[in-house]
Amino acid sequence: AAEPWPENAALYQQLKEEQILLSDNASSLAVQAFLQMCNLPIRVICRANAEYMSPSGKVPFIHVGNQVVSELGPIVQFVKAKGHSLSDGLDEVQKAEMKAYMELVNNMLLTAELYLQWCDDVTVEEITHPRYGSPYPWPLNRILSYQKQWEVRRKMKAIGWAGKTLEQVLEDVDQCCHALSQRLGTQPYFFNKHPTELDALVFGHLFTILTTQLITDELSEKVKNYSNLTAFCRRIEQQYFEGHEKDSSAVAARSSKRSLLR
Repeated sequence: AAEPWPENAALYQQLKEEQILLSDNASSLAVQAFLQMCNLPIRVICRANAEYMSPSGKVPFIHVGNQVVSELGPIVQFVKAKGHSLSDGLDEVQKAEMKAYMELVNNMLLTAELYLQWCDDVTVEEITHPRYGSPYPWPLNRILSYQKQWEVRRKMKAIGWAGKTLEQVLEDVDQCCHALSQRLGTQPYFFNKHPTELDALVFGHLFTILTTQLITDELSEKVKNYSNLTAFCRRIEQQYFEGHEKDSSAVAARSSKRSLLR
């Protein structure tokens, strides 16, 4: 636990330009933001098989020393064991509130991203299948895509989202953004002057939604309705990404796609 943070710590995700999907990009960016906020350097490594390298089958994952840890929650705990925490200054009530909002983001925004990617037929055919299977030859590219689609749709069925329309999903996103906007108010961060893992998680998802080209702008428009949330994304991008690692997902997303934050 007392070991210093190694210089060669690495974060693994899928190929940025041609493969990674909205939900994985958002999750990866959330972890990068969290580590930047902790002032812990990390190198982003893109691998076509990152999903299969991960111990949980989910990205991103970090490789620190001889440890491999995947997903934001376990990474936060791992970093805390190393002596770095963003939420130590919060009291028990605030910590409970922070966890509740993180659950809201995962249950609403992340699920909406997965729904859009794998349950909206136009998006599936035009974006998801081509990107997800891009590193692999035919027919493996299609087999892996359909396998993943079946897996996600089974999950959607289990949580009661399979029967939702796109309009209902977008309404859920709007409700989530409304709740986040209300909690943020005019503060720079969700718990006033210092960022926590909630800020990293919200930034990862909202920034990625704002900067990812989809079939329509309906999803990003829901976020853009809340000016304090877009200002929040811009603030974190400027403070923790611009002028830092030039290859970071935030900067790359903004330059390779389009900037909605100016």
